[in-house]
Amino acid sequence: MRDFTQDIYRELVVALREAGYAFLRFEDYCTMPNRPERFVVLRHDVDLRARRSGEVAEIEAMEGAKASYYFRVIAESNQPDVIRRIAQLGHEIGYHYEDMSLANGDTERAMQHFREWLEYFRQFYPVRTVCMHGAPTSKYDSKDLWKRYDYRDEGIVGEPYFDVDFSDVFYLTDTGRCWDGYKVSVRDKIPGYQDEWIRQGLVFHHTEDILRAIRADRLPKRLMITTHPQRWTNARLPWLKELVLQYMKNIIKRILIRRHD
Repeated sequence: MRDFTQDIYRELVVALREAGYAFLRFEDYCTMPNRPERFVVLRHDVDLRARRSGEVAEIEAMEGAKASYYFRVIAESNQPDVIRRIAQLGHEIGYHYEDMSLANGDTERAMQHFREWLEYFRQFYPVRTVCMHGAPTSKYDSKDLWKRYDYRDEGIVGEPYFDVDFSDVFYLTDTGRCWDGYKVSVRDKIPGYQDEWIRQGLVFHHTEDILRAIRADRLPKRLMITTHPQRWTNARLPWLKELVLQYMKNIIKRILIRRHD
């Protein structure tokens, strides 16, 4: 079976639902006074090919799931008709910010850019959470913006890299087009906690590995699962193109990681 198709993503959502996981948007996680005992936050980083995010959002809606979608400012992500449709389905819209990279490290200019685009995305949805875009080829980490400013002053209640208790929530991401992509991730990783999860045997490569763990009740009760919907397609030629491109990206990321080390 091919991995990273929309069919297997549907299987993942159904398996989570049947295992009793409540689907929380990230804003729900940040504001809910009493969270369910068993829940999953489905987070989607819309880096490219926004229409695939719309297709994934439709799948989730049909299966009774709600999720959080974070859009970049670039045209391949920022497609108003897609954003509106995803919001209409009951999903959360957030800003996938990369302002420090776009401002070449100028924090004042980056904050001005952040405010302008936050206001833009709020025309589609009352945005209350944001999420950093890793921008692996940039030397600037956009999370550094919050060393000088406070996103809560902008009406933001949460940012996943700061506001998730990873001692309580197990994190999975398809970074690198696999589920153990922390090996090739420049910024989308959880230092410290990742080592503990590895010791516990919570390491998965294929989506089928995660499905088996769900059905055997071997996954933790509280999850955040991050995907990049551009990777998930049933069409064979785009699927193959994504496979080859990600293989090349992973090589570049390994080089960047060695340089950072």
